[in-house]
Amino acid sequence: MELRDLAHFLANLETENIPEFVKKTANLCILDSVGVAIGAKENPQIQNVLRDYLEICGNKGSAHIWGTGKRVPLLTAVFMNAMMGHTLELDDVHTDSKTHIGTVVVPAAWSMAEYLGKSGDEFLLAVICGYETMARIGMALGVSAHRNLGWHVTSTAGTFGAAAACAKLLGLDEDQTVSALGLAGTQSFGTWAFLADGATNKVLHPARAAASGCEAALLAKAGMTGPEFILTAEDGGLFHNMTNEPKPEMVASGLGEKWYIMEMDNKPYPCCRSTHCTIDGTLSLRRQGLRAEDVESIQVRTYLVGNKQCGMSEGSRNPKKPVDAKFSTPFTVAAALLYGEVTLEHFQEENILRPEIQELLHKVTVETDGRFTEKYPDHWGCRVIAVCKDGRVMEQEVEDASGSVYNPLSEEQVRGKVTALIRETCGAQAEEIVAAILSLSGRSGLPVV
Repeated sequence: MELRDLAHFLANLETENIPEFVKKTANLCILDSVGVAIGAKENPQIQNVLRDYLEICGNKGSAHIWGTGKRVPLLTAVFMNAMMGHTLELDDVHTDSKTHIGTVVVPAAWSMAEYLGKSGDEFLLAVICGYETMARIGMALGVSAHRNLGWHVTSTAGTFGAAAACAKLLGLDEDQTVSALGLAGTQSFGTWAFLADGATNKVLHPARAAASGCEAALLAKAGMTGPEFILTAEDGGLFHNMTNEPKPEMVASGLGEKWYIMEMDNKPYPCCRSTHCTIDGTLSLRRQGLRAEDVESIQVRTYLVGNKQCGMSEGSRNPKKPVDAKFSTPFTVAAALLYGEVTLEHFQEENILRPEIQELLHKVTVETDGRFTEKYPDHWGCRVIAVCKDGRVMEQEVEDASGSVYNPLSEEQVRGKVTALIRETCGAQAEEIVAAILSLSGRSGLPVV
């Protein structure tokens, strides 16, 4: 029943039903998502995939890969833009569902809107549908329970978000939207196994979710039916095999009143969101006078998922590769203390292996603290405790990282972040691209970016 209620809402939602502040926030989310994707276009892995993937899929079509000018088939554009959007680990986060929504929903909706020739306002409406759906499915799966079973919710809930956005653009009715969501759910997958050896496949998760959701909507339009009870069926429903703490009420509760797109975090640091509170805490201690040469040891106390994700694996404790470092609390603490900032440059392999950072990160330990676990996922907090060689103990607690809904980046800061990223790969065109994205409403079609 919950899934049908959601489908009914999606099929009947109109632009005039959405508050202006929600539309404005959606546009800023789109800017952030497109910007971090364009910023990744020169990444070596992206360049390799682009070369080989386009050779297989072709380089002629109806949608663009952002920042490249390449016009490719619809699903290829969806796939590549979503992969690029997750590459730098700078994409937005909905903390209550632990989902990176923008990197899935925005590429799917953008490419579908471009393919169909939709207006800027129709695209914005679809994006809002996708954000609401993905956040709700992610919360319904039970954030901690779903993650602790090894599932990557950006991928598992992402198919639903992409399907919802594309269903709206395709004009699907309630029954067809139910099928699109069911078809999305039956393709739901993605796990955290990559942490065991630092594999680079995490970027595949939003890419596959976005493409699968897009396909689900297209198949539903073509008449294929999907299971209405994909979440609740006793035999095969996601609530029975992907979580032991489902929250089915989250799927449809408060539709049209509660807008989850208003609760997005914007990431200031290019690494796992679970490291951001410790970066903030370490930077605060540095401002108070702590220096790397003073440190005897540093202890980080944080919530279970944060420790599991960024403190327990071999790669997080002994990072050697970029993937290791981006999911390493010890590394990010060391980088923050040594350099006074944490930037993309610090995650280059030659910088990860520098003796001074390797020495310092091995002085950092991470422990689970029930006090922070109890507050998660509402608050992703930590306490950083530095013991100095002269006996001093310096401590800093952070309840909410910078960029969170409780400690947000300003619109100017988001715009500055995105402009800098786009300028790195597109030069002087950056300001023009940013301006085009921020003026989507009222446009007859989407700009080529």
